[in-house]
Parts: sequence; structure tokens; C-alpha cells
Amino acid sequence: MNRRIRPLAAVTALTALLAAGLVAPGTAQAGSGATPGPAAHGCAPLRPESDFYAGGRVATVLLTVPENPTCTTISVSHIVDVAAPADRCQDFLVIFYPTDGSEPVATEPVTACSHGPRSRPVVLATDVPDGAPYRVLYEIDYLGQDVRFTVRH
Repeated sequence: MNRRIRPLAAVTALTALLAAGLVAPGTAQAGSGATPGPAAHGCAPLRPESDFYAGGRVATVLLTVPENPTCTTISVSHIVDVAAPADRCQDFLVIFYPTDGSEPVATEPVTACSHGPRSRPVVLATDVPDGAPYRVLYEIDYLGQDVRFTVRH
């Protein structure tokens, strides 16, 4: 399965919300003023914090692809809805924020499921450039949903 980074028309409204600053109060904003979090060395998994809700999706804090030529994908695993632990599937996508100031670019949404602790990670993006700032977003099933997951980049 090869999911390349490409523009996605479906996130245009979300991008407009981000640019207009219409996100949850007190949260970080994406765009030219956003500062990506430090890049982890290696392709280690991490559990990112949620940053804001917009357009029916919850976004993580701004992350950065590590400077490591072996870390070429972004994937998710260990997915669980905190309020309904039997629910281990969610729709995810990745939005990249080009450092040259051009428009954000999103991947196609991917339904990812975890079937226990030994489930394989589900790839959301391939051929990701070193140092690229990005957020992982998931589509909510109901208001107030809290999905925990691990990101590997």
C-alpha cells in the first residue's frame, strides 16, 4: 500500500479554520506562527497530546519528522477509545505544514484498527521528508470522544 503525500480537497475547510484561528480556545495554532515540537531521534513511537478540535476532527500537537533517513513513514497503532475500550478503530489523516510557507498538504483518510498489543502499525503517509512539521488528525464518532493512539515517525 503506497500512500503518498498529496493535497486533499476535503481538508480545505479545516485549513481555513486553522488559518482563521477558529480552533478551541487556549490551544496552539497551525500556520506561519506555529513552532513544531522537537524531533525525536530514531523512529521511536510516541503518544502525542491532543491540541484542538475543528471540523469534526481532533488534531495532535505539532510534531516533527526526525532527521533520520530510515524514518520514511508515519503510522499509528495502539488505538483505543477511552470511553469505549472495545472500539479500536478510527479514521486518521496527516496534515503537513511546508516550511516554505506554502499551503498545508494532507494525506487521504485511512481507517486504522488495533487488534491487541501486537497489532502492526497502520501507515498513514510514506516518503515523508526529514524535519517536516505535521499533525495527526482523527475523525470523531461523537462529541467529547477521546481516542488514544501511538504515532511512529
